[in-house]
Amino acid sequence: MATALKYFTVYFLSGLKFVFGPTFGVANDLPVPAIIVLTALGMMTTIYLFTFFGNEIHRFFQRFRKTKRVFTKKSRRFVKIWRTFGLKGICLLTPLVLTPPGGGLLVNLLGSRKRLILKWMWISAILWSTVITLIVKYAFWLIEDFVAF
Repeated sequence: MATALKYFTVYFLSGLKFVFGPTFGVANDLPVPAIIVLTALGMMTTIYLFTFFGNEIHRFFQRFRKTKRVFTKKSRRFVKIWRTFGLKGICLLTPLVLTPPGGGLLVNLLGSRKRLILKWMWISAILWSTVITLIVKYAFWLIEDFVAF
């Protein structure tokens, strides 16, 4: 039971903040392939939610805003990022900089095609889950060897 909770925690944390999943998984001595798969699946669950329900989520939260300003610092920053990097760049930056909810909401609100969003987010999730998991795994391994020395 405790092991299943660890696996679920890696999955859940990866959907919120991508880097937390591999860090938690490595710290709890979970197998590297499992960490990679769960991290990618956690991120992609969030991306699927925002891709298929992003507009509804956005409208729901808009009801609670008092003023409906179109040009805010945040919206201008999003448009600047979009114009600079495009869909592929946003998808590749999402795990590192934007978090899965932020990147998923951004690419969906700016009107990308769902098929392309999912394709590039899958590529990004698999790439970065592998890279980050291996970096965290071997960073812990090097620290343990250095401390033991």
